[in-house]
Amino acid sequence: MSHSFWFDSAPVDHTAAIDRSALAGDVDVDVAVVGAGFTGLWTAQSLLAADPTLRLVVLERERVGFGASGRNGGWCVGDYGGPESAVAKVGGDRAVETMAREMIRAVDATESFVTEHAIDCGFHRGGAIYTAVNDGQLKRLRHHHETLTRSGLGDAWQWLDAADARAILHGPAIRGAILTPHAAAVQPAALALGIAAEVERRGGRIHEATTVEAIRPGGTRRAAVRTDHGTVTADWVVLATEAYTHSVDGQQRRMLPLVNHVIATEPIDASVWDRIGLRDRQLFELGAMLLGYGQRTADDRIVWGGTSAGARWNFGVPPSPSHSARIERRLVRRLTELLPALEGVGVSHRWTGVLGVPRDLLPGIGVDRHQGFAWAGGYTGQGVAAANAAGRGLADLIRGVDTPLTRLPWVDHRSRPWEPEPRTWIGVHAAIAAAHTTDLVDRVRR
Repeated sequence: MSHSFWFDSAPVDHTAAIDRSALAGDVDVDVAVVGAGFTGLWTAQSLLAADPTLRLVVLERERVGFGASGRNGGWCVGDYGGPESAVAKVGGDRAVETMAREMIRAVDATESFVTEHAIDCGFHRGGAIYTAVNDGQLKRLRHHHETLTRSGLGDAWQWLDAADARAILHGPAIRGAILTPHAAAVQPAALALGIAAEVERRGGRIHEATTVEAIRPGGTRRAAVRTDHGTVTADWVVLATEAYTHSVDGQQRRMLPLVNHVIATEPIDASVWDRIGLRDRQLFELGAMLLGYGQRTADDRIVWGGTSAGARWNFGVPPSPSHSARIERRLVRRLTELLPALEGVGVSHRWTGVLGVPRDLLPGIGVDRHQGFAWAGGYTGQGVAAANAAGRGLADLIRGVDTPLTRLPWVDHRSRPWEPEPRTWIGVHAAIAAAHTTDLVDRVRR
């Protein structure tokens, strides 16, 4: 099937009777959230948990979780996206540890929310293992681990030699790995639907099939969101559109949509799992430049993505559903090279997800109190846990509450816009070609 396995396997949505129809004309609210992905939903849920009297609407062009929130690899991990050196440049020497510790707490917060509200989303904290299968990958992985250790995170990331790594993931080519316990596998579409249900239970309204065309910041007048079904006037507008940000008038070139491909295998027999490992459903990654990432699902499949990336001309987003037979073959080949026990495995689903990539590769959140405008995003594929921290942080900023979340290095950080075409297209594809070349050289040298 050429659509997300996560939506196909999500539990029955018992909130389906709740009206999520398109906006029906002009409305006046306290907060308008644009985007029903993780960032928008966590922001809405956090605001309503703090003040149930708020009049709040969430506007979504497609349906809850349609974008990256329902199309990712199901990794809830204590990471925020972006290179450590860039984080330190923005926030100082302690910024890497400060951000990482908060992302770890975001995994805890997500787990607590799922448990408290009994959300059936397969959340399982088994940790994550990042592997290397050749000299180039091993060198980069050691450097990454050394950087994390120097940043004060040695307790959160453990170095594993080949034998210890293969005891977890039985890949015969694995030469070393790093392991973190601060990670969980999750069914992301089910999680998004669970958060949406809590937003609605607290009085928020979600309008699907509603296209936002433009946002007018406040100032002398209140902020407004113009849609194809009416205008929403609000004290606050929250922009939580990630890879789809360019579609909002005035927000072009803020975020680069980068396409990633994912597959789900058929269910795998217990005898084969004995030869694969992952007994505690650990997340696993192959440390190539164009990496591969996977998880063992609750029904004993493997969801596996990566090893490819692509950008469209003029910041375009590919239609959904879509898939590439060529890239699917590459994904299967790379997976079976890592885990030969999967030779001949069948693929049941294939789909694409779209990452939101900021110009400096660093995520950011912030508010403009004068204009009643808030924003968050740019997780570069690490948004499941990071969006939880971003949503809670935005809620605190909007409410004017001073908390550790409002003092994080990513607060008020906005990357400069991407360059106009053709410069962005040429630059991105040159970087992708260089990554392919590095991976090829690594494989040949192995």
